[in-house]
Amino acid sequence: MSTERPVISCKNVWKLFGANPERYLAKMSSDMSFDDMREDGYIAGVKDVSLDVFKGEMLVIMGLSGSGKSTLVRCFSRLHEITGGTIEVDGQDIMSLAEKDLIDLRRSKMGMVFQSFGLLPHRSVLDNVAFPLEMRGQDKHTRRARALEVIKLVGLEGREDYFPRELSGGQQQRVGIARSLAIEPDIWFLDEPFSALDPLIRREMQDEFLRLQQLLNKTIVFITHDFDEALRLADRIAIMKDGAVEQCDTPDQIVLHPATEYVRKFTEDIDKARVVHAGVLAKPDQTGKGDPVDAGMTVHKLARILVNDKRDFIPVSRDGVSIGAMSRADALDILLGAE
Repeated sequence: MSTERPVISCKNVWKLFGANPERYLAKMSSDMSFDDMREDGYIAGVKDVSLDVFKGEMLVIMGLSGSGKSTLVRCFSRLHEITGGTIEVDGQDIMSLAEKDLIDLRRSKMGMVFQSFGLLPHRSVLDNVAFPLEMRGQDKHTRRARALEVIKLVGLEGREDYFPRELSGGQQQRVGIARSLAIEPDIWFLDEPFSALDPLIRREMQDEFLRLQQLLNKTIVFITHDFDEALRLADRIAIMKDGAVEQCDTPDQIVLHPATEYVRKFTEDIDKARVVHAGVLAKPDQTGKGDPVDAGMTVHKLARILVNDKRDFIPVSRDGVSIGAMSRADALDILLGAE
């Protein structure tokens, strides 16, 4: 993904639930399955996970209920103490931090949004958003100014004096997002923030979230069980099963090249033409004649060109610079299905 140092780096991380988990992990054989551990009285919430998250990236962690995705993110912020492995945030081993330093790290660098909005019912929108700044000890004028700024950012201007009960579900979620943004976090953790919303509001919130990310360029770890949502939002997707990461890659690569049978089942009903981009199909050593297509266009958006064009190889460019050419036959296979 990048040659720069990751913002979050976890190496061989385990989180076991059970009696004396550290002792069990130390004597555990490398080939033990999830079911083997369960028979011994242990649950692997996270199983030997190694992942890096880079600055400005949106990593979506997905899986079915009980796959370990929420447990892993709670390990990233040390809301869970890990059983084994290491987790670094900005190069600092968070497992070595004293409690005061850990609290300071969370307050200064991390924002969190959960499925349950967690709003204070007796406080207005303004006071809910300003609450984490109040906990920081900031003066009333400063926290009010910052709260008004992020309320406007999430599209709730004019509702500062409303109470949560007077807001729709989507508006309440916006308050939760504004509250987490008020502290200006570098890292943003979102645990299924839109899953309680109806489909139309959920789509609206996804659009709003993508807009915010374009403006703010946060480092984001986003949890969902919805593969369509993951495909729409992610720079990379990590798919989890039984505490382990089955595959971590870009949406294009996951739908084109699923690493396991489990991942393949996730992707089998997906319209690949709406996910795969021309830039992924472009071969750097290949050339084509005529007008190029943009690397960011999906095969679906290129459908008319692909059907009517007679070129075997179509040039592809990114930001006006050639990056190679894609095979029209390969693109048509994705659009129409391989023969």
